[in-house]
Amino acid sequence: QVQVVESGGGLVEPGGSRRLSCAVSGSDFSINAMGWYRQAPKKQRELVASITSGGSTNVADSVKGRFTISRDSDKNTVYLQMISLKPEDTAVYSCKATVADGYDYWGQGIQVIVPS
Repeated sequence: QVQVVESGGGLVEPGGSRRLSCAVSGSDFSINAMGWYRQAPKKQRELVASITSGGSTNVADSVKGRFTISRDSDKNTVYLQMISLKPEDTAVYSCKATVADGYDYWGQGIQVIVPS
């Protein structure tokens, strides 16, 4: 059974930094890509950043220059390094793993709160 587990959320002061982690376990297939999404209150979920197995990244314009996605393939873990956090970054951050079995697997989501 594939499990996707996020960690690192919490309360962060404006201008602060935080690193989110997402670990995938239990898959018999390779992971094609992993991505971070977020959903703020009363807003639609949006892609924050993604990274493929080949290392190609895609970062949303709204966080470009502040957020960086990286991965440790040996650990099936992806990281989202966030700096210069703003109140508008407050959201539930969820990790998605696109696996070679043809399915997407999601984590439970973690809260990041940046007070105004």
